[in-house]
Amino acid sequence: MFARKFFALEPGSIAKAVAIALVSGGLLAACAPADEETQAATEAPASAPAPAAVSDATQEAAAPAPAAADGTVGGDGSKIQLDALTESDVAGADLGGELACSFSTGDAQPILYATGVVASDDPAQGVVKVSGYVEPIRAPGGFDGMTRSPTFTGQGKTIHIVETGAAIGGGESPPRPATLTYQRADGASRTFEGRWQCGP
Repeated sequence: MFARKFFALEPGSIAKAVAIALVSGGLLAACAPADEETQAATEAPASAPAPAAVSDATQEAAAPAPAAADGTVGGDGSKIQLDALTESDVAGADLGGELACSFSTGDAQPILYATGVVASDDPAQGVVKVSGYVEPIRAPGGFDGMTRSPTFTGQGKTIHIVETGAAIGGGESPPRPATLTYQRADGASRTFEGRWQCGP
């Protein structure tokens, strides 16, 4: 039936049908590259995602622990407090030795007091008052070992004295500007500015 209708067409109609088919095919071919380009653009990989923002918690973990208001750094967060020693504190410690050294801040009583024997290998003995409690400390080398930037040790603590300047004034035992750095076993530390004085 379809064949009869096809062959029943006039010769001019067949030519027109062939021409339309050729033109349609050309149009489809012309449109194909644009469609392929569109498809390629659609299938192109997406750009890499932006890096995730660092959370506040991560930033806080990376930041060093802030110093406490009193100057204590690190440790469990509790402050290091050294109180001024009284005469009864020193007398009660029963320190042996010929000559003494002390560290004081401002015009207050010393916060560290120690005595030692000259030209002796016996350690110097001293005391500090930590949060109201008098505690013993020691330094090697007797009195002579204390005269220049000594290091004292005691239970759960290390104390470094570092002289930072020339002697203030004259006399037999003038004080020198110095720092006292108290280091606790949990990693906490605090530095005090003051004066180190040794002598009779």
